[in-house]
Amino acid sequence: MSEPASVIDTRRHQMFPHLDDHDFSRLCRFGQVRTFAGGTPIMKAGEVADGLAFVLKGNIAVRQGGAVSQREPIVTHGPGSFLGELAQLSDRPALVDANAEGEVEAIIVPAQRLRDVLVQEAELGERIMRALILRRVGLLQAGQAGPILIGPFGSSDMLRLENFLTRNGHPHRALDSVNDGCAQTLQARFAIQTEHLPIVLCPDGRILRNPSESELARCIGLLRSIDPETIYDAAIVGAGPAGLAAAVYAASEGLSTLVLDCRSFGGQAGASSRIENYLGFPTGISGLALMARAYNQAQKFGAEIAIPDESRTLAQGGSPFQITLGNGETVQARSVVLASGARYRRLDIPNLSEFEGSCVHYWASAVETRLCAGQDVALAGAGNSAGQAVVFLAGKVKKLWMVVRGKDLESTMSQYLVDRIRALPNVEVVTRTEICGFEGEEGALKKVRFRNRDSGEEESCDIAHVFSFIGAEPNTDWLAGSGIALDDNGFVVTGAGNDHFLATNREGIFAVGDVRCGSVKRVAAAVGEGSTVVSAIHAYLARQRNAMAEAAQ
Repeated sequence: MSEPASVIDTRRHQMFPHLDDHDFSRLCRFGQVRTFAGGTPIMKAGEVADGLAFVLKGNIAVRQGGAVSQREPIVTHGPGSFLGELAQLSDRPALVDANAEGEVEAIIVPAQRLRDVLVQEAELGERIMRALILRRVGLLQAGQAGPILIGPFGSSDMLRLENFLTRNGHPHRALDSVNDGCAQTLQARFAIQTEHLPIVLCPDGRILRNPSESELARCIGLLRSIDPETIYDAAIVGAGPAGLAAAVYAASEGLSTLVLDCRSFGGQAGASSRIENYLGFPTGISGLALMARAYNQAQKFGAEIAIPDESRTLAQGGSPFQITLGNGETVQARSVVLASGARYRRLDIPNLSEFEGSCVHYWASAVETRLCAGQDVALAGAGNSAGQAVVFLAGKVKKLWMVVRGKDLESTMSQYLVDRIRALPNVEVVTRTEICGFEGEEGALKKVRFRNRDSGEEESCDIAHVFSFIGAEPNTDWLAGSGIALDDNGFVVTGAGNDHFLATNREGIFAVGDVRCGSVKRVAAAVGEGSTVVSAIHAYLARQRNAMAEAAQ
């Protein structure tokens, strides 16, 4: 089977649009014309650039960046083109190196003014935004930029770091320390001992030894410190569909907005291999692609997004509201939106933790399928997320055992997915059955035991990878002591005694999406609630301003 065509082959004209004199005349009011002598670095991987560079005269050569790259050429920008990609939209470190070839004259538009371009110059902004997104996709496909991960493929820590970067749409390269000659050369060059793997070679030259996600994010510039003195109009806890929808509408309507998430953007929706029943996408779209669009859209309007920053506590009293983060930082906000969603429910198996992260997976992506391609695998679950994962995995594995506790799929899954699964020749659906045991050594699963829920009979299969999609529980433990009312199952109670159905029992704090009691657990419903809550925030902030004005009289 031939490799799929790259975005640079299929959409080059959109990836590198040509701007004319009229476009440049409009850009002049957003930036400053600067001249660069030949050989001058205009952008350097690992460092925050001055902004996008719209070339008036000369050429800018873009190459691979980073401390250990081969400086392979990527593209050359001439007059009418521009230098930059999504990193410049969010004012984060560049992913590539770019130098002037001869004298260059360019309009430099910084990140804040770039957002003004995208909003105020709609047609031009659309072309620029599309190009920024496609260039990021190109870097992701080519593996030409970002940090280099070196470690044994399949190890829990290597998978953890790969998944973090993948789910946050950040380009990177992953090298197998066991079989990759380049990885072994780099290990020897930097005198890295096996016990220190995996390591991360950051673009700025720093080496991280088995870092946490937060350490990695700070090293590559994804995560920055939050100013404790800033008071945001809205702090949104959770960057799933509901949280990102709230961020897009809040930021686009002029509210200073901060989004916090402990893991990645997209939530559980971001883990869906393909969503086919979301309005407006008749051919379907991957959850990651859909949520990446929302993530970029929120940044386009100026929302500040901090990932991974975990919210640990919400203060019970005080004004403004205060959220304490896992790193000890404090966020202040005039209103709070609880969109923390749900966390994956774990299989009730005593030795489960021995295999999580290496053999037991909670989402299905190219990272996992690289490990189990051509093998027999098991998947537990019968909801839409499980169905989407089955359809995705079936094309990669030898056989898939779909383990369902209920009597059928129709009770819990959309019919289009049921029909598709029934037609897959290498998928066996086993109903009224549950996974009851794992056999193997730590980090190396060998057998999976199944139990029939009616007869109690057990059988085992040689299976090395299990995908768990058995539902989720509300992510509300961090709200303990906050005074927020929860129902018996831990979901946030809204609407009681308040003037808005998304309002909690604490005025100025709202709940949207899966974390809310009574919500419909669908992506579209979460997006709807996230957009709707902004009107309630405006009303609350207006009441606060009026109260302050009356008190001052």
